[in-house]
Amino acid sequence: MHKITIITVVKNSEQTIERCIKSVIDQNYDKIEYIVIDGGSKDKTLNVLDKYKKKIHRLVVEKDNGIWDAMNKGLNLAKGDIIGFLNSDDYYYENSLKLVNDYFNQNNIDFLFGSVEKYKLMHGFNPNIIRWSFGFYTSHSIGFFIKNKKHREVGYYNTKFLSADLDFFYRMIVKFKLKGISTKKNEILGKFSKGGFSSKINYLTHLKDLNNIRIENGQNKYFVFFLYILKILKKPIKFLRAIKK
Repeated sequence: MHKITIITVVKNSEQTIERCIKSVIDQNYDKIEYIVIDGGSKDKTLNVLDKYKKKIHRLVVEKDNGIWDAMNKGLNLAKGDIIGFLNSDDYYYENSLKLVNDYFNQNNIDFLFGSVEKYKLMHGFNPNIIRWSFGFYTSHSIGFFIKNKKHREVGYYNTKFLSADLDFFYRMIVKFKLKGISTKKNEILGKFSKGGFSSKINYLTHLKDLNNIRIENGQNKYFVFFLYILKILKKPIKFLRAIKK
């Protein structure tokens, strides 16, 4: 049985943090290390964290430089064999970590992408399209699990990117060639709630961030521009709305 570290980053999430915490501590799995990084909440989040402090193995409450900086802090503290991430708005379903453990026991893998309920059911994993599309995976929060030593091999989340998880995944797959699979479609690990960090990013800003990630990782800038135009043509109304904001 692997020791699994779950990292939750939170700030001002009094409405959802208890559900998130309970979904971790109520798992039918004994070897859990739970790390919570609070960026200095001003609402009642800290009251909830205090309520469950005996179930949280490491709690850090201090200002940070954003979600990815906070996640890097959690990574520095992680002692488990496998690391997973659960944002404060999201939650696991029952027996999810047991399923994750089984996959790592039964397969020669470095990482796993589990099926996740978002605005629709996200399932599967297709690394072959990563140079064209970042729609190759299910979710970072809830769905992504990776061996601790392999995460450290790839490195930290680059805080200059808004979508630092995508930069990490690109390095993980293209540069370091780590091996991963996905759970079956009906093996759903949890629920991804609406209104999170990524949903608040302007569409145009998001596209430019993806361009920078690809160029930073050595993709041809003309090809990246081609992908940029394709995305605009695919969602012209969304693009026009972003320009007006």
